Amino acid sequence: MPAIALDSFDRAILDVMQRDNLTPQRLIAERVHLSAPAVQRRIKRLQELGVIAANVAVVDPARIGRPLTVLINVQLVNERPDLSQAFRARVDREDAVQQCYYVTGEADYSLIVTAADMEEYQALAARLFAGDDNIRRYTTSIALERVKTGLQLPLQPQATDA
Repeated sequence: MPAIALDSFDRAILDVMQRDNLTPQRLIAERVHLSAPAVQRRIKRLQELGVIAANVAVVDPARIGRPLTVLINVQLVNERPDLSQAFRARVDREDAVQQCYYVTGEADYSLIVTAADMEEYQALAARLFAGDDNIRRYTTSIALERVKTGLQLPLQPQATDA
């Protein structure tokens, strides 16, 4: 997908919204030096263009009884789309899978998963990997500590901005 051209006002609005999406538009307007209606129009445009992909609450997994974060690297026998589609569908159905990336290197997929405990993780691993002849192997790493987590993206100016 091509990048969407963002001016300095768009980036400033996104910066505020990434930090706290509940910031009232009038306060965003004050911070970015635009009128509230102009901010509202820009936010609507950014949503329509897919720049703002979702408005969600970021929940601390430990606070809801899911303190275990697991990083899983999956290696397939064959990466052909028709053979990996079943795995992708299983991953998509699992709410415990927070992120999944198709990657280069030794692994074909990298997943970030949360679980209440090892028993729950083992059941999840069985659902994702057992019986799939296209899974060559998977490796599991348990996160010992959350050093940094976030969804905020850097919003540097582009060379064409003045």
